[in-house]
Amino acid sequence: MPEPVVPGHPLVVIIGAPGAGKTRVGKRIGRLLAVPFIDTDRRIVKVHGAIADIFSEHGESYFRGLERSEVARAIQERAVLSLGGGAVLNPATQRDLASLPVVLMTVSAEAVAARIGEKRPLLKDAGIDAWQKLVDDRREIYERLASRSWDTSVRPIDQIATEIAHWVREQNPSLALQLPHPSPLDHSGVTQ
Repeated sequence: MPEPVVPGHPLVVIIGAPGAGKTRVGKRIGRLLAVPFIDTDRRIVKVHGAIADIFSEHGESYFRGLERSEVARAIQERAVLSLGGGAVLNPATQRDLASLPVVLMTVSAEAVAARIGEKRPLLKDAGIDAWQKLVDDRREIYERLASRSWDTSVRPIDQIATEIAHWVREQNPSLALQLPHPSPLDHSGVTQ
């Protein structure tokens, strides 16, 4: 059964490298804002199977086509939206994100070393070295698209989610009137 769709546009789009915590934080933001959470990679997996299998059976180009289709659909929904780490490589996706609030999740190589595994098809052979190269290759795109960034290396995920939800409310004054407010924030670690 398809997931219910709430027309509109995302309240926030989360981007960043694999292992940065986009899904974990995004789910919490969705709960705080009382809107659905969409993870484009999870939607792809639900319909097409494991991403690692798609890569091995059909190649990265085929996966990127599926990913672009899912991003195009998801940006039409009122939700918290998390994109797969490589979704931003597509020029059409970059154009779509230009008019939306985008949060970049960053994480240090040391912190991500324990988070990545074989389910990450671009990382399974070379591990953290491949991850670092991937981040370095995408850094300019991530930073250009981001409205704000948060580092997830050491701070509690709940605190980061609360800060982002607060920021989203600040960007959407009418939303602030509709939703409960989180507790006071510690802004340490937040970058503009």
